[in-house]
Amino acid sequence: MQNRENSAKYFILMTIAMLFWGFAWTAGKVASAHSTPEIAAFWRYAISFLTIIPVVWFLKTPFKTDKVGFLYMFLSGALTSLFNYLFFAGLVQGNAGLGGTMVTSLAPIITYILSISFLGIKISKIQLMALFIGIIGAIILLRIPFDGILFLNAEVSYFLGCAFVWSLVTVISQKVAKRAHLMFYTFVVFGTTAFINMLFALHQKPFDFASYDAIFWMTIIFIGIIPGTFSTALFFISAGKIGAHRTGVFMFIVPIGAIISSWVVYDEVVASSTLIGCVLAFLAVALFNAKK
Repeated sequence: MQNRENSAKYFILMTIAMLFWGFAWTAGKVASAHSTPEIAAFWRYAISFLTIIPVVWFLKTPFKTDKVGFLYMFLSGALTSLFNYLFFAGLVQGNAGLGGTMVTSLAPIITYILSISFLGIKISKIQLMALFIGIIGAIILLRIPFDGILFLNAEVSYFLGCAFVWSLVTVISQKVAKRAHLMFYTFVVFGTTAFINMLFALHQKPFDFASYDAIFWMTIIFIGIIPGTFSTALFFISAGKIGAHRTGVFMFIVPIGAIISSWVVYDEVVASSTLIGCVLAFLAVALFNAKK
């Protein structure tokens, strides 16, 4: 009974974390409308880095790894800085609901393909079927049967880039998990990401605080602290309690948060093809991670 109650608690915490990650897409669109992608990208992770310091101290996170681990961390930070820029640049062009759904749905499918192709991971027949379903879902999600080559517009290109870059980050995180504590990994990635994004934002004077209005600061602080530090900490703590193999399906709560918040704030309506593609991708992830 105690174990069931603990599992239920961590399921709830994981759900909260994923919903906030979904809300970040709509808040990101608001922040990008009141600044530039470079400025928003820098301050998002600068705030996350500063606020994760007391978290790693409170959790007594061991700051231990080797040279290869540090190399993976800095590479992941560089890729995350690219993802961060594409995130805000895409939201300037497109809808938050579409972005949150597309990136969350496509990233696991691309990750599986990369893992099979470059990490030599062997898959079963049911996993091969899951991958096939996921690819079909991706094709529908991208509206390729309806729009043909025209699917690759500016809006989709940014979000597709986000999904691909995040897949690379996911593969690297799998490699570094054996070399360092995941909270230490997150701490280094946050710091590296903030520093690289700062270099690209310097010409726009990111420290001229008066140049940006209250709406920008409220939304960027929300993204940096709640979906950033708070949800990331909840995610890693809960994943450690319920098992990494059971966390993949929780990622599909992110589109729910993105779709609901974008509908409330921007009155965005999500296309039926987006929902169908998302459901197929969810089914693919569930099958791929199934024990039986």
